[in-house]
Amino acid sequence: MKKFLAVLILVVCVISVFAFSSCNGNEGPAELAAPNERVLVVYFTWSSNTESMANYISQKTGGTLYELQPLVPYPKEYTPCTEVALKERDENARPKIKDLIGSVDEYDAIFIGYPIWWHTAPMIIGTFLESFDLSGKDIYPFTQSASMNREQFENSMQFVRDCAKGANVHDGLFARYSDTRSIDKYIDECDLP
Repeated sequence: MKKFLAVLILVVCVISVFAFSSCNGNEGPAELAAPNERVLVVYFTWSSNTESMANYISQKTGGTLYELQPLVPYPKEYTPCTEVALKERDENARPKIKDLIGSVDEYDAIFIGYPIWWHTAPMIIGTFLESFDLSGKDIYPFTQSASMNREQFENSMQFVRDCAKGANVHDGLFARYSDTRSIDKYIDECDLP
């Protein structure tokens, strides 16, 4: 009887955990997809929220993960970082990337992730996109922000379109970094190789 009661309690606990995570839009850890050498998941992050999205997308698509790191790191403190980001935006700067990959020729689909900075994508996203011939590539932007302002998202999408000459820039994903349900839906709608 004690064994039966212990098993019953364990089953109830497991069901409760899954029910709770489903209510929050999280369905547990991402199922790992088989490696897909035709998909690249590029991201820039400052607070790690975009990194969480990129990791999840990489796991779900099997894509190669690549983090954009500026040659000159951004300040770790919030206010000084925002000041640098604003100056870059106002100057339409293209900050140099540390250890930029040599080529994207082997990829057909490129997910590119970033936070919204000063109502658009960080300028380092422009640096990456303008560094390669993206003709015929499928670009899938994904982003999040504290305000979740739709107009700012649209500004960032226009920036990506302007920088990704010759590419097929798909509608982007604008979701909270923890909203795995929306991320899954976006990936399911992508026409991946």
